[in-house]
Amino acid sequence: MSPRSVNPPAPAATDPGQIRNFCIIAHIDHGKSTLADRMLQITGTVADRDMRAQYLDNMDIERERGITIKSQAVRMHWDLEGSSYALNMIDTPGHVDFSYEVSRSLAACEGAILLVDAAQGIEAQTLANLYLAMENDLEIIPVLNKIDLPAADPERVSREIADLIGGNPEDILKVSGKTGMGVEALLDRVIERVPAPTGDRNAAARAMIFDSVYDPYRGVVTYVRMVDGSLTPRERITMMSTGAEHEALEIGVSSPGPTPTKGLAVGEVGYLITGVKDVRQSKVGDTVTTKLKGAEEPLPGYTDPKPMVFSGLYPIDGSDYPVLREALDKLKLSDAALQYEPETSVALGFGFRCGFLGLLHLEIISERLRREFDLDLIATAPSVVYEVTRDNGTEVTVTNPSEYPEGKLASVREPMVRTAILAPKEFVGTIMELCQSRRGSLLGMEYLGERVELRYAIPLGEIVFDFFDHLKSRTQGYASLDYEPMGDQEADLVKVDILLQGDKVDAFSAIVHKDNAYHYGTMMAERLRKLIPRQQFEVPIQAAVGSRVIARETIRAIRKDVLAKCYGGDISRKRKLLEKQKEGKKRMKMVGRVEVPQEAFIAALSGDVEGKDGKK
Repeated sequence: MSPRSVNPPAPAATDPGQIRNFCIIAHIDHGKSTLADRMLQITGTVADRDMRAQYLDNMDIERERGITIKSQAVRMHWDLEGSSYALNMIDTPGHVDFSYEVSRSLAACEGAILLVDAAQGIEAQTLANLYLAMENDLEIIPVLNKIDLPAADPERVSREIADLIGGNPEDILKVSGKTGMGVEALLDRVIERVPAPTGDRNAAARAMIFDSVYDPYRGVVTYVRMVDGSLTPRERITMMSTGAEHEALEIGVSSPGPTPTKGLAVGEVGYLITGVKDVRQSKVGDTVTTKLKGAEEPLPGYTDPKPMVFSGLYPIDGSDYPVLREALDKLKLSDAALQYEPETSVALGFGFRCGFLGLLHLEIISERLRREFDLDLIATAPSVVYEVTRDNGTEVTVTNPSEYPEGKLASVREPMVRTAILAPKEFVGTIMELCQSRRGSLLGMEYLGERVELRYAIPLGEIVFDFFDHLKSRTQGYASLDYEPMGDQEADLVKVDILLQGDKVDAFSAIVHKDNAYHYGTMMAERLRKLIPRQQFEVPIQAAVGSRVIARETIRAIRKDVLAKCYGGDISRKRKLLEKQKEGKKRMKMVGRVEVPQEAFIAALSGDVEGKDGKK
């Protein structure tokens, strides 16, 4: 057994040969945070009495859902054959929405532990992150986790991994993050296999930002990996993409709490605090250099993450609008990818149009708004970005169906994603059927042992609505999904409006493919017929494309029985009473307005038609 390090190398004075930077890549729920916990405990980085589960996941929502949203970096010490080493573990998010953060975290490492659940085997995001790691030329160390589970099948999963990345199935380490079995051998393997960082100690300082978090007391804490040169506290530094200048008030390493040091040298991973209050100033992927004798060339690979999915967020109580604005401003501090702008809707009042990286990102932001700021919100149906070209050649970018231009259009382009679906091979047929119904085109398929990987090009607009739910229900929950952007394509898209008594209700408008317009129109009209309460007059609900009505439902009027007092008598008397009632209804219809109750909005947008029936 390798002992815990007695005289660990000091930060800023560590020889790059004694440093190992690695990350753990795994699918959600394969035990990445648990393995990280064991490593912290075994290396003595966290005292046994301070230990708690998912030590690095700080947000409540991360611990509850068992997912990692923000990257974390921790310095640990470990001895091997008489030498002390500094191990920097960078904990990465595992979910597709945060793949830009993952790619930057991988760029900060030289090695990656490929962690696979011994019971579940390889999943879609394991593959996606593995391919990313291979693109970054990282040394891959395959590891089987959860081997203490009764359902574990290490032999089969080892073969799957060996088929995928080559090598001998016998060489794959078997560990249990829960009991700590095999973790020490893994730490030794990291030191043996992961290359030491390379960089020029005497060159101008260049450090790559791989994460930034907002601390309410200290401002923005920026996590960096030193590539060349060194940084010392109280130095003036520059962010190369924005040109912003700051003073490095504190530089240190996380082990696992922030520990100030005399600086950071080549290959080290640590944090900077500049006193800035806005995360947008420290962009993930940007290069930090010194103001004096700074670097000329930034490090490659920086891009601005673009929002892929848009949704309107409206407070149920209109007076909560300023609270929502303040809440979004605060969330923006710790989440630079979130974008929003104010918008108004006739039906829902004042709210914000928000841009997200994907559906999980949308869900997490709305969940955090509800939980941390105690807001009740309505989220409109998610939509994607369309590029619309009018007949006269002007281009319009549409993120909201209400912005869709009227009149003749030359073309509409929609974003496409390359989708990888992994599932047991008996579900291939149902998955293909689902993807084709969503206008997907097959790019290829590959058998990995008992499983199959299907690669499809699918329009993103077809995925954001309820694709994942359908995929899970058709595969008994076994399929896993991963997607990445792959440009855009021209498509035959139309905007379907929902009219109530001839007036458009903008919250229900949607941009759909021409072939699906009738289906969307009939579904929405039927849904609203069940949800909107009956009025004193007849209410037509229509779905229209442009000026052409494609579906209609009618909410019947509430009618008083005017014939109740007639017993027998002449038919003309009854007819006169009915005609009089009809005239009254006609007059009411002309002046009457239909108020759509808030519950009907929520239910129609979330698809919960039973909500109203169930309450009776």
